[in-house]
Amino acid sequence: MSDELSELEVSIAELEASDHDFIDPRRLSCLIDRLVAKHSKVLHRARVRGDWRASGLTAVSWAARVCGLSRRSAADRMCVGKQLDSLPHATSALRNGEIGYQATSSMSHLRENLGDRWPEGLEADLVGYARTFTAERFRFTCRHAHHAIDPDGFDRLAKQDFDRRWLEINTLLDGMYSVDGVLDSETGSAFKAALEALATPRGPEDTRTRGQRTADALGEWVQHEMSSGRLPRKKGVRPHITLTTSLAALKSEVGTPAAQLESGIPITSTTVERIACDSTVSRVLLADSVVVDVGRATRSVQPATRRALNKRDGGCRFPGCDRPVSWSSAHHIEFWGRGGKTELANLILLCHYHHRLVHEEGSQVVRAGERFQFIPPEHLREYFARGPDLSWAA
Repeated sequence: MSDELSELEVSIAELEASDHDFIDPRRLSCLIDRLVAKHSKVLHRARVRGDWRASGLTAVSWAARVCGLSRRSAADRMCVGKQLDSLPHATSALRNGEIGYQATSSMSHLRENLGDRWPEGLEADLVGYARTFTAERFRFTCRHAHHAIDPDGFDRLAKQDFDRRWLEINTLLDGMYSVDGVLDSETGSAFKAALEALATPRGPEDTRTRGQRTADALGEWVQHEMSSGRLPRKKGVRPHITLTTSLAALKSEVGTPAAQLESGIPITSTTVERIACDSTVSRVLLADSVVVDVGRATRSVQPATRRALNKRDGGCRFPGCDRPVSWSSAHHIEFWGRGGKTELANLILLCHYHHRLVHEEGSQVVRAGERFQFIPPEHLREYFARGPDLSWAA
């Protein structure tokens, strides 16, 4: 074993010293896969010998610590190391560079899951598929084979996978939120489909990255669900965000503290204006920092006015936008904190994305008679080049 390791170290040293431009990536990948397979066998033999017992850890945790791997990667390699001797066709194909380590891993896990149910001839068929399929497609092929041969075992494995689900939403120090988790197949597919439906580019002014569109789609979806009133109530109140600000801040007076969310996170005055356009407002009077009066909560846009607005606009009025009434908010053309009135002539329906485009991104809405003109900010005007079939008046 010592001589074999020395030869490997010499080979790796020669590779590192060679010109990167003249290394065949396929041959290099084959060598790496063979090394990982060898490493898998070494870890399996170490587990069988019990090298991990003195550490006080499990075999997988010991391998992860010693080799600098995640526990999932360590468990994967131990499974491959255990099954390679029972997969001669796969081992030979891996050594010859015909299949990669990922395909070998998928076969090893299938072999482990099927146990005595492993049918004769299956390995040769799978190796044939692995030679032509991508690693992802081959992994699904192995799952199909598992279901066909052992549906009860497949069901047990699916339940184990379901138990691995989790989702966390944490507040960062700068007020942003971190979202991380693992979803089961059905929930993940539905979640992805819903967001993709809302995350398509919205027009020539949409310069967002795919990731930014997906994040905005989640925000639009959440806002829509909270506004619909269909979510379960908590302590008798439907889910909502609470914003606290002063009258001076609503008027954008210099020197006033920032408005803040219920969590204490400060937000910009433009965001305050957007949220306040179509929300429920409660007046709270203070005297020496003590609450002396709480006014009745009222909608910034009254129901009758909103019904008239819905009928007039029929959805987001931004040119080319397809969001219907239920996905749109009332926007004050002249914000009421600056003297604008909450009446039909001063209101227009905008979807979540275009409402933010007007407030936070600096686009302007100008009324000209019965029509509305959208004027983009300076940094977006190159995307709004007027074409022969395009008008930005709604």
